[in-house]
Amino acid sequence: MPSSSSPSIPALKEALSHPEAYPHNPDRIEFKQTHISLIALAPPRVYKIKKPVALAFLDFSTLDRRRHYANEEVQLNRRLAPGTYEGVVPIVQTDAGLRVEGDPNSGEVVEVAVKMHYLEPSHFLDARLARGDAGAPEIDRVVQTLCAFYESCPATAKVAEAGRIDRLRAVTEENFDEAEGHVGTLLSAPAHEALQFYARRFYDQYASLLHQRRAGGFFVEGHGDLRLEHVHVTDERVAIFDCIEFNEEFRHLDVANDVAFLAMDLDHHGHPGLSRRFVERMAQGLDDPDLRRLIPFYKSQRAQVRGKVGGLQATEDAIPLPERARSRAQARHHYQWALRYAVAGSTPLVVVIMGRPGTGKSTQAMAVARALGWPQLASDRIRKAHAGVPLHGRADAETRERLYTDAMSEATYATLRTRARRAARRHRGTVLDATFSRYAQRERLRTTLQAADVPHVFVELTAPDEELKRRLRRRSADDATASDARASDFEMLTERYEAPDALEDPRHVKVRTEGAPEDTTLRILKTLIRLAD
Repeated sequence: MPSSSSPSIPALKEALSHPEAYPHNPDRIEFKQTHISLIALAPPRVYKIKKPVALAFLDFSTLDRRRHYANEEVQLNRRLAPGTYEGVVPIVQTDAGLRVEGDPNSGEVVEVAVKMHYLEPSHFLDARLARGDAGAPEIDRVVQTLCAFYESCPATAKVAEAGRIDRLRAVTEENFDEAEGHVGTLLSAPAHEALQFYARRFYDQYASLLHQRRAGGFFVEGHGDLRLEHVHVTDERVAIFDCIEFNEEFRHLDVANDVAFLAMDLDHHGHPGLSRRFVERMAQGLDDPDLRRLIPFYKSQRAQVRGKVGGLQATEDAIPLPERARSRAQARHHYQWALRYAVAGSTPLVVVIMGRPGTGKSTQAMAVARALGWPQLASDRIRKAHAGVPLHGRADAETRERLYTDAMSEATYATLRTRARRAARRHRGTVLDATFSRYAQRERLRTTLQAADVPHVFVELTAPDEELKRRLRRRSADDATASDARASDFEMLTERYEAPDALEDPRHVKVRTEGAPEDTTLRILKTLIRLAD
């Protein structure tokens, strides 16, 4: 906890809202907050103050600790942002009020701040990409800067210790533990468990490679928080600032882990092509072909950490409500990205949830789509939209006959194919929710996706006949569904269903739908993760 003389964050912010609190009387003052820092932007200077917090991964609880880590921040960030970090300055309580860079002899030093040069916001890489003012040349300059930096980093025994499998596992498990409080709000329980399954499976499968990288000098004292908003690119230079200073385990890492953070951020901001270029150029520049194999896992880990951090910021009372709402939204998106990397790597994927009526296709397609942040394209909805029929409630016999003609079915499945291919062109995956009862329907989809070089997987849901009949009888009593299948249709629908055989498609799996729906969702996600190997 802070000392008795340390001002609260609201009091500190209020006091530093006045120009006379600074040695240069700035014309304007703006504030930014994270869950661990208060940042005063007072051009041409910036002052970053560490909040008196103690979390699982950092301890800023005393003024001495905050001073220590402020000095660490200055020294570490001078590696990639020379000339930006000026030093650590006191905040002094004087008779006239708080004074940044005040004379310690004029009062009590109640806080310290990292003093930095103000960097023009329009030159940060996220801002430049957003307005179309950056592309491959800027990414290549970042690559050159980072390659030179990593090659200059000594591979010490202390840093290499961070590459031990037990240490890597411990950090990963700690992140999952800290994200537990977000389950049910920012991500589902199946998504959380699937991410844990993915990470544990990865460490088992890649233990030998990770050991080789540790012995080969690929674990370095890197940046640890390599995001677009931390990269400042002007015509004169590339400056990368705000590295991790508060926990050396977060910056003692595999080069691939550092690279993955920026690659993930490029994906998240809608630049998958630049992300691929960045990874490829880094692998070439560092003569590190194995980097490519590790990127999907480290992207997933980085996205999961960003989800966790966003979730923490969303609960910080000192942060304005609109910013907290944005943090929640960003946290959800990052958790979705983490799962996408686990099930599909860095490419779009079409997941087809298929099977006989009553197997729970729509329930599972919706759960999987939400967990991944991908659209769910349901044949029942598309079919009724084509025919101008209300989505909910069962159609009468005459309308059903019109809905399920061969021509209407072909139009429905053609729409599914078109929309899935269109989404893939935008580098986005989709979840298709349809019976796909005919071999020809499945084959047309495969042909369409293969021509566009889009990977797919057919997930066929199964359940015993008696269970399917029971579910359809229950559906008959509740018409609030887009599906028209009912218990009276069971024999006819079963006879029409052309089940895939073992030779039809290597990307076809069966998943039973017994137990709670969340259990089925987890089985589906684990199956997708296994197929991604």
